[in-house]
Amino acid sequence: MAAASATAIHRNQVDLSDFINWSGIECLNQNFSHTFTNALSQTCRDNDSLLLESDADEQILMYIPFNQVIKLHSLVIKGHEEEGPRTVKLFSNKENMGFGNVNDYPPSDTIVLSPDNLTGKPEVVKYVKFQNVRSLTIFIEDNQSGADTTKVQKIALYGTTVETTDMKGLKKIEDH
Repeated sequence: MAAASATAIHRNQVDLSDFINWSGIECLNQNFSHTFTNALSQTCRDNDSLLLESDADEQILMYIPFNQVIKLHSLVIKGHEEEGPRTVKLFSNKENMGFGNVNDYPPSDTIVLSPDNLTGKPEVVKYVKFQNVRSLTIFIEDNQSGADTTKVQKIALYGTTVETTDMKGLKKIEDH
């Protein structure tokens, strides 16, 4: 039996990369030779030679806004066995976070990855905490071995869009 693709694993869930507001992404402590695009973009993230790497230490803080409201179901984080992420904290709809205040807020979910998890296995999030997501902040706190830098080969987000009413498309009903 052939291995199931990530989209088959998630059934009704879709790859949310089409709903990311790419111009609004912020990534703190990234090595500018190995940026977030390498791990997050559909065209780059399946190329194992491209990766996101931290710069000054092992931590990475990434803010991902969406161009419409989504429900986050799961994510795939792929990385190196020793330098791949270990503790990943997810924050729903928290803007303007930095390394100075990231610990001031309780995360919506915390995922502790083992080396086995870094092979591309989907991690299901606390779905109830990610129902009305306009932005997602991902804080990679540390890596598997305590290495100086963290290396991430792939970050894929899966979920659904929230059906919203387009108020501009509604016509005003005239009084008779």
